[in-house]
Amino acid sequence: MTTKSSASTANIVPFQFEFRPALPTVYGNIDYRRFEGLLKRIDEILRVSGVERWFIELSLEAYDRQAEAGKVPVKEWARRKHQLQSVRALRCEVLRKLLKEDFRGMARRLAECPLFQWFAHLDALDGARVPGKSTLQQYAHWLSGEQMREAVNVLLRAVSEPSMAEEALRLAQAIELETVWMDTTCVKANIHFPVDWVLLRDGVRTLMKAVALIRRHGLRHRMAGPSTFLSWINRLSMAMSAARRQSDSRRQRKQILRQMKQLMKVVAAHARRYRQLLDAEWEQTDWSRKQAEQVLRRIDGVLALLPQAVKQAHERIIGERQVPNATKILSLYETDLRVIVRGKAQAEVEFGNKLLLAEQRDGLIVDWNMEREQAPADSHWMKPSLQRLQTVLPTAIIRGLGADRGFSSDANRRLLKQLRIFDGICPKDPRDLQRRTEQPRFVTIQKRRAQTEGRIGIFQNVFLGQPFRAKGFEHRNLAVAWAVLAHNLWVLARLPRAEETALKKAA
Repeated sequence: MTTKSSASTANIVPFQFEFRPALPTVYGNIDYRRFEGLLKRIDEILRVSGVERWFIELSLEAYDRQAEAGKVPVKEWARRKHQLQSVRALRCEVLRKLLKEDFRGMARRLAECPLFQWFAHLDALDGARVPGKSTLQQYAHWLSGEQMREAVNVLLRAVSEPSMAEEALRLAQAIELETVWMDTTCVKANIHFPVDWVLLRDGVRTLMKAVALIRRHGLRHRMAGPSTFLSWINRLSMAMSAARRQSDSRRQRKQILRQMKQLMKVVAAHARRYRQLLDAEWEQTDWSRKQAEQVLRRIDGVLALLPQAVKQAHERIIGERQVPNATKILSLYETDLRVIVRGKAQAEVEFGNKLLLAEQRDGLIVDWNMEREQAPADSHWMKPSLQRLQTVLPTAIIRGLGADRGFSSDANRRLLKQLRIFDGICPKDPRDLQRRTEQPRFVTIQKRRAQTEGRIGIFQNVFLGQPFRAKGFEHRNLAVAWAVLAHNLWVLARLPRAEETALKKAA
C-alpha cells in the first residue's frame, strides 16, 4: 500500500539516528508499564502505517520551497536536521495531546521522563536535548490544518486495508467502516461570559497595558499614568456589578455606561498617540521591528473593535434593544466565535465554533469539520461529510449511518436511500420512532449512538483540553486536527493485536 501523498515529491535524506540508551526497567508500577506499552504501540503504528514518513516528506517539501527562496540553508546537513526536527514535531505534539499538557508543562515533562525522551527521539548517549516551550509551540504549527487532515487520512487508509492492518500493523482484523455515527458539539473558546460592558473593561485594560509597556521601553507621551485609567475602569466595573441589586438599577446602569463611554474616548485617544509614537520612533527602544509590530497589532486589534463594542453596549443597556447574533461581538481577542444555542441542561447557550465528529464502531474518528461562520442546522452536515468520506476512503463501503434527531430531514432520508445506506437516524416524529423501534438494526444503531456522546466528551476533555487554549480560527482548526490524530492513535494502540487474539483462542 502507498501511504505517500500524491502531491509529495520530497525525498527523505537517509541517515541513522543517534545511539540511544536503553529504557530503564521499572518494577512495581502497573500504570507506568501500561503507558509504556501504549507509547511503544503508537511508535510502531506511526512507523508502519506510513504516517511518520508522510509527515517528513511534506515537511521537507515546505523546507525545499523555503530553500529555493533563499530563506533557509540549502546544505544537506540543514535538510537532515529539519528532517529530524519533523520527526520530533510529530511525536512531541502527539505526546502532548496524550498528556494534556501546555507547552511549558510539556517541556518539563520531557526533561523528567526517559520514556518520553525515547518516544520523541530526544535521547542520546551524551544526554537528552529537550526542546523548550517556544520550540514546542513551533512544533504545534509545523503543518497546516489541511495537511494534518491528510495525515489522519493516511492513517485511516492504512488501517482500513486488510493486508496492511492484519500483516504490517498486526491488528486482529482490519478496521470496519460499514457503519458511521455522527454528532455535533461546540468547541468552546477560552473567554469569559460576553457581558457587553465587560468588553469595554477588556479594551481599557489591554490598551493601557500596551501603553505601560511602551513607556517602560523608553517612549513617553504626556498623559496620566496608565494605572490611573485602570483604577478608574475597575471602579466603574464594580459599580456596574453592584447596580443590578439596586431598586433603580436601569437608571444607574445607564449612567455608569455613559461614564465608561467617556473613559473609552480618552483611553482610545492616548492609545492612538502611543501607537503613532511607537511606529515612528521604535528604533529608540531596545525592541526589534518585529517586536514593535507585535505591540502595534495588539493596539490595532482592540482599536478596530472598540467602536462596535461601544455601540453594542449602548444598544443593550441604554437603548434596551437586542443585538442580532450575526453582528454581536463576543470577544475583543477572538473574532471568529459564534453564539450556539445548544439547549443543554448545563449550557443553554455556548460560545465558540460548531464541530461535527463522525466515528466508526471501534471509536476511530473518520471525519470532522469545524465551521468558522454561523453553523447551519445539524441536518445540513451529513451530505458534505459523506462526500468527504467517499473521497478519503474510496474503497470503504458505508452501509449504515446513525445520528440523533437533529440530523433527521426528508432530504437526508432521500440521500441515504439513493446511496443505499441504512437510515439509522432517530426520526423527529414520535409515531415514526415507535414504528422504527420494531427494526432490530435500527435499535442496535441507536443503542450504539450513546457511545458517540461519550466519545465527544473524551475528545473534548482529554485531547482538546479544558480550557481550549488555541487562539484564532486557523489555530483552533489545526489543534482539532492534531487532537483527531492523537485520539485515533490512542484508540488503535488499545485495540487487540493478532497475537493476543490467538493466545486467547488457544487458552
